[in-house]
Amino acid sequence: MNPSSSQLSTRDLLSALAVVLIWGTNFVAMKVGLRHLTPFQLGAARYVFAILPLIIFIRPPKLAPKWIIAYGLSQGVGQFGLLFLSLQVGMSASLASVILQTQVFFTAIFGFLLLKEHTSRALMAGLLLAALGLACFAASSLRAVATTEITPAGFVLCLAGAAMWAVSNIVVRRAQKETPDFDVISFIVWCGAVPIVPFILLSLTFDDPATRWQWVDAPFTTWIAVAYVGWMSTIIGYAMWTRLLKRHPVNRVAPFSLGVPVVGIASGMLALGDVISVWQWVGTALIVAALICTMFGGRWLDRRK
Repeated sequence: MNPSSSQLSTRDLLSALAVVLIWGTNFVAMKVGLRHLTPFQLGAARYVFAILPLIIFIRPPKLAPKWIIAYGLSQGVGQFGLLFLSLQVGMSASLASVILQTQVFFTAIFGFLLLKEHTSRALMAGLLLAALGLACFAASSLRAVATTEITPAGFVLCLAGAAMWAVSNIVVRRAQKETPDFDVISFIVWCGAVPIVPFILLSLTFDDPATRWQWVDAPFTTWIAVAYVGWMSTIIGYAMWTRLLKRHPVNRVAPFSLGVPVVGIASGMLALGDVISVWQWVGTALIVAALICTMFGGRWLDRRK
């Protein structure tokens, strides 16, 4: 399929929705993992699980090493390092699943400025609804800043992680444009090897010495959470996501991630007992409307012509 295609096939639509489900429940797994691991330990463990044993059998991708390094650092150390820190210093799983979706706006801006990508009317309408939804979540978050649910540091770190996610989206598009034989699985697996050493060095530098070996005594549930974060989210989720970015413009794919807060809020409530305010429910409804507009608005507009 031409990467400039604006319409998603049924298969691509199902892939996008599967990614939403995986990434939405992923925040609960992160919270569980952080009960017995530091953010940097969780980061290193995530990618060790993600690349093994696949890296033994999959050949390196046929593209410039700079793209592997850039994606590994921006998506691995950047997005998830900052997100894990955010979840530790003051961020609930439910709110993290929402705030991280500001990456849609960062991605749209970067895609327009750096890739000169077209912005459709349906996408603009969807982003407007999403902005209203995120404004509701932001209002609710500001009301919760003084509580233990979210702290200013957690909020800022989560926003920074969203910006790094957008950077990794742009890296994928640039790498794909320069690489005719772009292999998604090979790219994801070998990029996963990049963050491991930086996370280990960060742990040795910044973690309390008393916590450096706590992973040895971590319970089985911690490793189940790490496996979910590593295999389901990193390999399966990001392989499907990167494949979508390969086949469609980045500003067409990115809005699908707005469904992640819906799943994230539901899983946070059910698994962790997160409390959702009225403002957050209003924001959820607006985000669902944004998804519907983004996915089907183009077809509706075409019928009216």
